[in-house]
Amino acid sequence: MALDFTAIDFETANSSPASACAVGMVRVRDARVVARAGWLIKPPPGHDRFQPVNIGIHGIRPEHVADAAAWEDQLDELAAFAGADVLAAHNAGFDMGVLRRACEATSQPCPPYRYICSVQIARRTYDLDSYRLPRAAAAAGFTSLSHHDPISDAEACAHIVIDAARRADLTDITALASITGVRMGRTALADAAAA
Repeated sequence: MALDFTAIDFETANSSPASACAVGMVRVRDARVVARAGWLIKPPPGHDRFQPVNIGIHGIRPEHVADAAAWEDQLDELAAFAGADVLAAHNAGFDMGVLRRACEATSQPCPPYRYICSVQIARRTYDLDSYRLPRAAAAAGFTSLSHHDPISDAEACAHIVIDAARRADLTDITALASITGVRMGRTALADAAAA
């Protein structure tokens, strides 16, 4: 098997997990980055207020998303890019929460993805004083991070997973999860119950 997966990163407008305002995705095939995609998202109504703290983190403002596609109008594009891949995210609980809650807020079915957390992978791979994305990415050899740019963050996550698999001499993301003791999560509750 080959090390194939899609890394994903969301930015949010406020503290609501449903307030997705940008996404970045990086496709990995055979342990190599082969495609990148990202775009702005108009957050769902009721979750569309931009808080100063969030703007301060990622620099995205209401005027930047004024002409962006709404969540329900771009979910198919997100799903088409990820295909049937396992998703990887740095602090996957946050990013998968955004995916679930934005779908809930717009009455869209949440795509049934399996996912893995690169923070947990990093904790079992590196000896660092912090496992925040900049430090973990640097340990993986990814030094061109533009933190809180969602495509760059997704690429940093991808490099952490790739490096961890290389160090463990593995070529499969499920095997990496098993060897490191990191639980493979599921985005859709029905799928999780069936597992």
